[in-house]
Amino acid sequence: METPVILTMVIPQTLKTLTFKVLTFSLIGMSSLVLAEDKPNIVIILTDDQGYADVSYNPHSPPEVSTPNIDALAHSSIICTQGYTSGHVCSPTRAGLMTGRYQQRFGIYTAGEGGSGVPLDEVFIPQRLGPAGYVSGALGKWHLGLTEEYHAMNRGFDEFYGFMGRGAHPYFDHSDMEHPIYRGLKPINEEGYLTTRITEEAVDFIGRHKDAPFFLYVAYNAVHAPPEAPEEDIEQVTGDETRDTLMAMVMHLDRGVGEIVDSLKKHEVFDNTLLIFLTDNGGSAAMSANNAPLRGFKQMDYEGGIHVPFIVSWPAQLEGGKKCGVPMWSTDLFATALDAAGLPMPKDKPLDGKSILPALKGETDKLHDELYWSSAGDKGKWAIRSGNWKLVAEKRRVELFNLENDLSETNDLAEKYPEVVSELTDKYNAWLDEMADPISKQDKRWNPEAGAPVKAMSKEDKRAAREKKKAGRVKVREAK
Repeated sequence: METPVILTMVIPQTLKTLTFKVLTFSLIGMSSLVLAEDKPNIVIILTDDQGYADVSYNPHSPPEVSTPNIDALAHSSIICTQGYTSGHVCSPTRAGLMTGRYQQRFGIYTAGEGGSGVPLDEVFIPQRLGPAGYVSGALGKWHLGLTEEYHAMNRGFDEFYGFMGRGAHPYFDHSDMEHPIYRGLKPINEEGYLTTRITEEAVDFIGRHKDAPFFLYVAYNAVHAPPEAPEEDIEQVTGDETRDTLMAMVMHLDRGVGEIVDSLKKHEVFDNTLLIFLTDNGGSAAMSANNAPLRGFKQMDYEGGIHVPFIVSWPAQLEGGKKCGVPMWSTDLFATALDAAGLPMPKDKPLDGKSILPALKGETDKLHDELYWSSAGDKGKWAIRSGNWKLVAEKRRVELFNLENDLSETNDLAEKYPEVVSELTDKYNAWLDEMADPISKQDKRWNPEAGAPVKAMSKEDKRAAREKKKAGRVKVREAK
């Protein structure tokens, strides 16, 4: 029997390493085809109730607004001029952002529902990124559940610093241990101005995880009520005490954004970091926010309640110094993160959001056929955007706007285009039929009689209704 000849080759160490990596990543599946060191870091900075014009890169911002750090980021990045949130209040937007799905799919229509907890079978962004090698941290306002099972670290995050409670949280007084500041799963005694503390935690996280791909979710509670800022920073410039305090809060927020960007640059990871800056809904009237040139405020489905500052930076992949006018929204950030990381879209929990990267690269001018908003029940508020048409409803009032010509929503076209009102109302109803019932057990629709939203009536319909009502009164008289 002949002895087999074994051929050997001398393979350079670098080639051995590369071969090993290729074989390893091939074995463990498609989700790891992108080498860990090539994956971008992902940072989402979500501010709270910041007005559309309370950033000074907006040409409509009043003279008291100064956000040099946010402006610098905006001008070197892509400003998304048609950026929206999926809710007009805090927690519904956060629920949609974290799941990449219409929050109404799992019964969240209001702040109370979202603040009580997102159903545990919903999957959050870090639960998809973690298996691909990402370290994830959540900082600041959680507002997606009050009890431990809903805690950020039980939803895929490796680290957490912040508070879980709803709405307004003090900026200075952290002594209320019923609504404490947490580090990880444990309440802590804390001191300091909360906006500053969140920034410090973000900078620390970046420094500790600069060598591995990370996902950092920085959810400032600024500039949500209460109006609180260091006294020495409050300047009396507007004659409105709340507005003056808000400007000091904005200053600290802007400083925080600058320090986060500086930290990314210091550790030489800024270029390969996908950084998205936005706010969770429109500015609040109670805090004297400015949403110019948009109509309305937080808690409304007019543009002022849902159209927000929205900036995207990724120097390694996206050309900065541009604007993107494609409608997009907070629900898209889940799919965008997966796309950036080279990960497949989930099939077990299909996303309603889409990656915004093709729009930012100029590869498409459309991401969604329609965008829907609904807060259900006794509020009776809902809206739909389809192309440039926007239908806004509250109880019996239904208004139609053409946003291309009327971004400020001043010219109601409902009577002029009843067929558009009917078409958009039908689309909304069909969408709402697919959504879950509200967790709070309220009705999905407001209508004391039938259950479907009341359509705007044409002049002919109004005349017919008057005649029907008149005929009814005649019959009543005859019956008597």
